[in-house]
Amino acid sequence: MHDVLDAIEAFFTHLSSVELVPLLLAVGCHLLKLACTSRAWRNVIVAAYPEERVPWPPILGAYVAGVGINAVVPARGGDVVRLYLAHRAVRGSTYTTLASTYVVMAITDSLLALVVFGYALTLGVLPGISLLPDLSSFDFAWFIDHPRGAAGVLFLLVVAGLALAIWLRPRVDDFRARFSRAFAVLREPTRYLRSVVAWQLGDWGLRLLTIWFFLDAFGIDQSLQNVLLVQVTNSLATLVPVSPGGIGTEQAFLVFVFKGKVAQSALLAFSVGMRITLTAVNAIAGALALLLSLRTVRYKQVLEDAARAGVAQPTSNE
Repeated sequence: MHDVLDAIEAFFTHLSSVELVPLLLAVGCHLLKLACTSRAWRNVIVAAYPEERVPWPPILGAYVAGVGINAVVPARGGDVVRLYLAHRAVRGSTYTTLASTYVVMAITDSLLALVVFGYALTLGVLPGISLLPDLSSFDFAWFIDHPRGAAGVLFLLVVAGLALAIWLRPRVDDFRARFSRAFAVLREPTRYLRSVVAWQLGDWGLRLLTIWFFLDAFGIDQSLQNVLLVQVTNSLATLVPVSPGGIGTEQAFLVFVFKGKVAQSALLAFSVGMRITLTAVNAIAGALALLLSLRTVRYKQVLEDAARAGVAQPTSNE
């Protein structure tokens, strides 16, 4: 926490030197990125429910609301709200099918993330596992420093998984039907490439362009290599969302990856500045989406309503 506060102080120290135009362009690209991802998700849902009308605006609202809540609440609480709102928007839909659509979405995202991660490995800039606990602000150091505790957490997760499997066993046929329905778009490869992959490629192009403009705004060298390295650190930071936005882990990886290449004060200002800006944008956009969808911005109440509705939390790559 101390290191994160130091980084925030470095950000405010460099605030006067931040270029406004590239900062606004970065925010614009980020908002377009959200639109692209929501469009891809909507098209997966359309294929899963061809008999239903699935308008884009409520799906866009559901997606943005989820992103906004994830920006301020750890452990992916926004994903629950996202499913809840999508379920309200698509008549006859089930939470199982809607959650399973994210497996379809993860195919392209995972492949592209692996390509970027593989590129970073070829540069030899990522820290080894033995160095992770020593990284300043690393969120997961406790798990590595306390292997018995980590083993206990893993054991509880396995027990919970077995309990879920036992509970699902008598419902397996119904579950399989609902789960497989989400993959309908994959049975039409041309449609999948045109209506899902194309939008996800737009999403990735815009997220890299967002980083490009943020680098410019904070006076850091704009290069494809730097953009890809920032993207890798962001992906690693949000892999297991312990803190909102994974800010501590992202900062730790950035400092290590750019060590000796960029002044640490400038790097910390960039890291925290980008995270604060995106968190604020996501939170504001999410609140607006909630307001338009449910006439409320009380996300805790919405989370409680979603829990009472029996929403299961999906796995997400956002």
